[in-house]
Amino acid sequence: MNDRTEQDTTQRRVIEPGRAKRVSLNGMKQAGFYTLLCLIGALFIGPFLILLTSALKPASQPVYSFPPQLIPIPPVLDWFVESWTKISFPRYLANSMIYELLTVPAYLVISALAAYPLARMEFRGRAPLFALIVSTMFLPGEVMLVPRFLVVSELGMVDTFAGVVLPGLLSAFGVFLLKQAFEQVPRELFDAARVDGCNEWQIFWRVAVRQVTPTLATLAIFGFISVWNNFIWPLVVLKSEDKYPIALGLAYLQGIFGTDVRSMAAGTVIAVLPIVVFFIAMQKHFVDGMRGAVKG
Repeated sequence: MNDRTEQDTTQRRVIEPGRAKRVSLNGMKQAGFYTLLCLIGALFIGPFLILLTSALKPASQPVYSFPPQLIPIPPVLDWFVESWTKISFPRYLANSMIYELLTVPAYLVISALAAYPLARMEFRGRAPLFALIVSTMFLPGEVMLVPRFLVVSELGMVDTFAGVVLPGLLSAFGVFLLKQAFEQVPRELFDAARVDGCNEWQIFWRVAVRQVTPTLATLAIFGFISVWNNFIWPLVVLKSEDKYPIALGLAYLQGIFGTDVRSMAAGTVIAVLPIVVFFIAMQKHFVDGMRGAVKG
């Protein structure tokens, strides 16, 4: 009995150092992982914080200095007021919201209508068609500027809201993302709906769309950001300043204030806030939507 007790004690002494070493290594790995996450987060958040502090600095405090002075002393809101009043900021924001309301809902519907047959219907040429759609993702946007402008010009939509909205109603990325999501919906749900007497249109709206709501929310975030930051296409197709979105309005702000970084920073912060608010409102669906899109 005593020999067995001594043997167990000896084994425990041999095992415990190894276990402690593994626990220590796991702790070091976790610490390194979270440190890396903090550094990546700082790379993304840091520029916005610098932008915000630059907009809050008074005229007496230099924007660029060494060592850097990140804390405004004292913080002021003068540059926000000046950038808001010197250009038609409310009008530009309203235009951007109009473009969002006209583009994003239609973009989601059209992308879903294009993706569902590619995911759930059998027809000849489905795979080559999907490959052709995805291949357009590799084309730079600048390559399509002239063809798009020619189409919009032939339709008489130059310098109109419709001319800005039309090219953004469909994208290969949206079709790809939703096709992947539709393919993750169990086929049994579609079969049960057919047994209950639903036609293909009812199955699409009542079954398929409801199952991919997180992916639709994710796509809405991407669409909102893309429309809000759209600069080149409105610059090409619009002539009237009263139709400019906020991205073009900021260019006018730079022209008025010259090299005044504080005013530009304040205007940029105001322009970015709607994107931040929209993402915060939709973020709970973002991870689920991306997870469903990359399965399979």
